[in-house]
Amino acid sequence: MRLRRWMAERLEGERGLPVRLTIASITVVVVTIPFMLLLVLAKLPLNPLDARVAHELHAYALANPAVTDLLIVWTDVFGPWPWRVVVFVLAVWLWRSRREGAALWAVTTIVVGGALGWALKIIVDRTRPSLPDPVALAPGQSFPSGHALNVTLGAGIVLLLVLAHLPVWGRVAAWAGAVFLIGSVSYTRVALGVHWVSDVVGGVMLGVAVLAATVAAFESWRRQQGRARSAPPLDGVEPEAVRAGRDR
Repeated sequence: MRLRRWMAERLEGERGLPVRLTIASITVVVVTIPFMLLLVLAKLPLNPLDARVAHELHAYALANPAVTDLLIVWTDVFGPWPWRVVVFVLAVWLWRSRREGAALWAVTTIVVGGALGWALKIIVDRTRPSLPDPVALAPGQSFPSGHALNVTLGAGIVLLLVLAHLPVWGRVAAWAGAVFLIGSVSYTRVALGVHWVSDVVGGVMLGVAVLAATVAAFESWRRQQGRARSAPPLDGVEPEAVRAGRDR
């Protein structure tokens, strides 16, 4: 009874939200790790798709330096650290706006997702592409792609926070913009020769899994707080914030 009471105290209220989000994220990754490990390890030393795409895009990058320069700028502007800064600044604004739950959800999602990606890199320990006359270099292991993971997390967090404030056409545009950012940043990592195709696919998959887990945990917490059921892909994670703003 004491253990149950202690767990209930830790999981109730806003203080319990980060615990719920972290547990949900770890649970999803524990389930998906076997699949992702098989996806990479079963194809080693190198599968034909990864090899062919890497060499074809590398040849194009060498032949088109102007395009390559643009890809380098794009991958830096929408890299992991810019997304982390955006999410933390947004979380501060949410906290100051007394939307503590949404702020905790955003920070926990980006932190836990990034930490899980870092851990998977160590576990899988995959070598990055080694190409002649490389146009870009990156440190560390290859799988999953940190850029693909963080653009998925960052764009997903921003998307789910703004959806409730948009009309129907705006929501469609926001989803399209998020998908474009995720796809374009993932493309730059392969085109610049610092990741294999399966690396960026793994990064996006992990990002989507973490987002799905934390959104489900946040929705569960919202319902526990007596708030109405929502459909996060359509309404965002906190649709009541719009109503509260209109009532002021």
